[in-house]
Amino acid sequence: MTRFAHYPSLTGMPVVISGGASGIGESLVRNFAAQGARVGFVDIALDAGEKLAAELVGQGQEVLFTPCDVTETEIYQAAIAGFAAAHGDALALVNNAAHDQRHDWTDVTPAYWDDRMAVNLKHAFFAIQAVAPGMVRAGRGSIINTGSISWMIMSSRIPIYETAKAAAHGLTRAMARELGGSGIRVNSLVPGWVMTERQLTHWLNAEGEKLIDQNQVLAGRVYPDDIARMALFLAADDSAMISAQQFVVDGGWANA
Repeated sequence: MTRFAHYPSLTGMPVVISGGASGIGESLVRNFAAQGARVGFVDIALDAGEKLAAELVGQGQEVLFTPCDVTETEIYQAAIAGFAAAHGDALALVNNAAHDQRHDWTDVTPAYWDDRMAVNLKHAFFAIQAVAPGMVRAGRGSIINTGSISWMIMSSRIPIYETAKAAAHGLTRAMARELGGSGIRVNSLVPGWVMTERQLTHWLNAEGEKLIDQNQVLAGRVYPDDIARMALFLAADDSAMISAQQFVVDGGWANA
């Protein structure tokens, strides 16, 4: 028997997730599907996305994958419309897609700035724009913007990423006000250093392990499922009166 929560309100709920083929996104897709939600997800990783969708559909879950670059706004909004046609208007949106590419601030060009903002922030606004009319018609909905503790702890070599992730909470606060009158909740979900395959492969070394042990107040590591379980709560009716907030899941590292 599982020791984690089941949310009846998620059964049959249309959910849209960006960047769902791997890492935190994959966990989001799996966890929402396991709750009985109707999941539509996008990612640029065609093979991984198709494999994940086929696996979950084979288990009897309602999952659709559309390969999509979220920086192509019209194409992304069309994908969201496709999910609505198949599953019904989204009642939950998880703006998860992001990329923490390292960079030296002295080398940043205007074009690189625009590209990084498109990958890490812009798509979230236009996804909200795409799902909000359906949520307004329903008189309810939950939008979850994924942030990062990187700007809170002043990480190095990702200044544009940090700027975008700090702005994500500004977007949350602004849209919570804009949409709250229609019964739509908007919150930020802020992961710490999560043990995804990308992090384990590219960044986590002995020095990183030491850093985590020194800064987290909880022993152990943060995993993608830890993030997904918070997203489930924020999408479910259990969080009906929560909006404009940020929820940090980082083992107690950042002083938010």
